[in-house]
Amino acid sequence: MYKCIVVTLSTAVLALLAGTALATGFSSLEERMSQSEFRAAGLDKLSPDELKSLDDWLRTHNAVVTTVVTTTPSGEPVFYPRDSDREAVQSRIDGIFTGWRGHTVFKLENGQEWTQQESGSFDNGKYDHPAVKIKPMILGSWLLSVESCGCSVRVTRTK
Repeated sequence: MYKCIVVTLSTAVLALLAGTALATGFSSLEERMSQSEFRAAGLDKLSPDELKSLDDWLRTHNAVVTTVVTTTPSGEPVFYPRDSDREAVQSRIDGIFTGWRGHTVFKLENGQEWTQQESGSFDNGKYDHPAVKIKPMILGSWLLSVESCGCSVRVTRTK
């Protein structure tokens, strides 16, 4: 009985701590870095007040901009901002959609082009200018959903 109470209380405390961490959405530099990274950056030389001041600054200036670099078929680099361009896209396929096979390029009526990221193929009929929604997923990936067939595939933006 005693073990059951201890396990229940421990689980409750861990859930509370996890909820607090998610609610604040911020972790200090000491939590983010390994001890060797922390020392290599010279942060171990800061006083507790200096370290708190740095953490406070990071908390209010936590905007990170990552750029995705791809290349065109001719080898020229193309830059797409990742964090500032993570809104869902709604458009239509420019032409007939018959599915995907390996590295299919999806040309949209809004001028964007998205390329199949995952392997495999799909064939479920022929659709004329079907509506699509491309939404951001975790770890920077994107999911293209074709409304007509209810199918979806991971893609990456190429234009």
